[in-house]
Amino acid sequence: MSSNLNSHIVDLVAPGLRRVESDGQPEKTAKIEKRRRLLLALAGLPLGAAAWANTHPLPGLKRWGNGEFRRFGFLVYEATLWAGDDPLRPPLALRLNYKRNLAGSAIAEASVKEMRKFGADEATLQRWGERMRALFPDVRAGDHITGLYQPERAAFLYNGRELGEVAEAEFARQFFGIWLDPRTSAPELRAALLRRSA
Repeated sequence: MSSNLNSHIVDLVAPGLRRVESDGQPEKTAKIEKRRRLLLALAGLPLGAAAWANTHPLPGLKRWGNGEFRRFGFLVYEATLWAGDDPLRPPLALRLNYKRNLAGSAIAEASVKEMRKFGADEATLQRWGERMRALFPDVRAGDHITGLYQPERAAFLYNGRELGEVAEAEFARQFFGIWLDPRTSAPELRAALLRRSA
């Protein structure tokens, strides 16, 4: 995991959390403490992952909508969106709670297929596909992947731990467009995500 990614996620999750270590702690202890705090902020510990699904993953963001994605009648995942006042503008977080086992390569392939409609050239899509295949693990029913969308990047968490990021604004825009762009192949899910939660 890159410390650069840690810094970006910590800044997004809890601005001001990072501090200069001046108490003489060893650097390793400081890193462990930083990661512990990050995980507490992201996963809502000690409440646990199930409770986290219904809470705010990022300070300043509000829970918007949630909905189900089905393919051929089978429930694949449930999605929940957190955003500011405009759910179509970053920063935002999208969490997918998987209900079926899926290969990470299949998730990457489906993502590329959906992103193709947003106008990226094939060489770019191939590069993004390779990056997503390297990032996305195989998932089992009960696992969750959360995407954190910032204007300059997309970062990903798997069951609360960092997977990595793609530090390209256009990738982030098109990836989250899979669910939020009007051209999505799942318009009912989009409408559910954009419906403000009570």
